[in-house]
Amino acid sequence: MKGLLVLVVALAAGAVIGAETWEKVADGDVVIRVRMRPDIPGGREIWAEGELDASIQDVQSALRDHESFRHWMPYVTESRVLASGPDGSRVTYTRLNLPIISNRDYVLKVVDEQVLAADGTGEFRQKWVPENQALPARKGVVRLLHNEGSWLFTPRGEGKVHFVYRFTVEPGGSIPGFLAGLGQKDAVMDTVRAVEKRARQLATERASAR
Repeated sequence: MKGLLVLVVALAAGAVIGAETWEKVADGDVVIRVRMRPDIPGGREIWAEGELDASIQDVQSALRDHESFRHWMPYVTESRVLASGPDGSRVTYTRLNLPIISNRDYVLKVVDEQVLAADGTGEFRQKWVPENQALPARKGVVRLLHNEGSWLFTPRGEGKVHFVYRFTVEPGGSIPGFLAGLGQKDAVMDTVRAVEKRARQLATERASAR
């Protein structure tokens, strides 16, 4: 999803991984693993886990405001909510302007499976699946047909949150061979750090409004 960005390019890169084998591509504050999805041509599943220097309330606010993604999420040039359901689910449209390759877009059904309690306690869990029938493919833009995943955030003390970010996406269209050196970890880290930065901006705005 939400998020996923230049990784659309990076997913076509890297070594071939066994169908059930996770390859660790980053270790440290954020651990990133990748494995092939043999049921999706060109698809890979990504698992990133780590800690953000932000409050879980602000992270939740950032990721529930899809309309604003175009202002802060890497490579997103268009982000719209097409429809909202009575259960709080929403159908969203996102368009990416990626370097070198043609633009990509995707349509998702996003569900907040668990939100924070009124007092700010608990966990935040968000899930998304493709909803391609909600909007016809657009001329000159490659539609990403497979884009599914989830975020799970758990508070870790004052101003800290642990996250698990898992998703599967395929690059779509034709990817030039010379892009094979692009790494998955940079793309994922761009998304994770953008979420952290946006959450901290929201915290600053809240403090200034008091």
